Amino acid sequence: MCVLLMAAAAYLILQNMIVSAHEHDSGLTAALGNDRKGKLSLAGYVAAIGLAFVNQWLSDALYVLVAVMWLIPDRRVARATTGQS
Repeated sequence: MCVLLMAAAAYLILQNMIVSAHEHDSGLTAALGNDRKGKLSLAGYVAAIGLAFVNQWLSDALYVLVAVMWLIPDRRVARATTGQS
């Protein structure tokens, strides 16, 4: 459980470092925006760990929900870097 939480935290840290290496008004920074998916994943993992002490099935369902959320492609970065609309 904690491995997924640490992976989500590392993802957010890496993304912030990449964005900070670019200019403030770059296309990548605009495409990522506030990255709701990354922050929601981190919050979902924290909630699932806490929920595991109450109900294991709900905790497992939350892990699956976060995984399914990442199966939906996010095309913001591809659009911003290739110039597609």
